Amino acid sequence: EANDQALVRRFSETRRPHPLARGETPLLDGIRQEREALAAVRNLADRIIDTSDYTVHDLRQAIQLHYADSSGLRPLVTTIVTFGYKYGVPYNLDLLFDLRFLPNPHFVPDLKPLTGEDALVSRYVLDAPGSEEFLSRLQDFLAYLLPRYRSEGKSYLVIGFGCTGGRHRSVAVVQAMAERLRHAGHEVNVKHRDVGV
Repeated sequence: EANDQALVRRFSETRRPHPLARGETPLLDGIRQEREALAAVRNLADRIIDTSDYTVHDLRQAIQLHYADSSGLRPLVTTIVTFGYKYGVPYNLDLLFDLRFLPNPHFVPDLKPLTGEDALVSRYVLDAPGSEEFLSRLQDFLAYLLPRYRSEGKSYLVIGFGCTGGRHRSVAVVQAMAERLRHAGHEVNVKHRDVGV
């Protein structure tokens, strides 16, 4: 919700046309038509926030005040993506961990056709020297980092874990790390980008 003056200013600042004010239709007529079209939806609202004098930061604060959890912060949704370096690094990562320091199951004939979701591969990767230490150190690092991202208002974080093909090491490590993060109370989504390649 915002008054006409604020809406006209916003459309002017963004230099975007109102979707109902194209051609010969003046901006204020488009705004009026939009209000009429959305009147039934507006009447169903439990709360209406007048954003006429709000900055983007004011609006974020108001939404958090009314709709965030008791801490006043939005939840941080963490998405963990596994990938193979030979297929390219995903462009949207906030953090990236290279797992090519772990032994590669690709070179074990019985494990090659499997993925990190299979128990044999998972055991091979997670029992390798350095795996448990890496997981523990990374868990401590993320326990430190995730709350700080959340307190800065970040609502989502994308963490990439890569290995050569994206089928074995990254998948096994991410399955274990996601379980640890969920156990610690974090909301975690997992995407194995290259498992089916």
